Amino acid sequence: MTIELTHFSAALLFAVFASVVFGITQRNTPHDQLRYGLYCFTMFVGGVFVAGWLMWLVRR
Repeated sequence: MTIELTHFSAALLFAVFASVVFGITQRNTPHDQLRYGLYCFTMFVGGVFVAGWLMWLVRR
């Protein structure tokens, strides 16, 4: 059995795992961990869109 991920789904999967780790290791209270994890996830996904847009512009 193999799992084939697109670049976007692989980036989202990375964003989820990295955000969980960042939230747990960088903040103390569960509420702050959740907020920071969501913030990191948002930044990762936003970075993916910005990078994709920039690469599209460079290709043109």
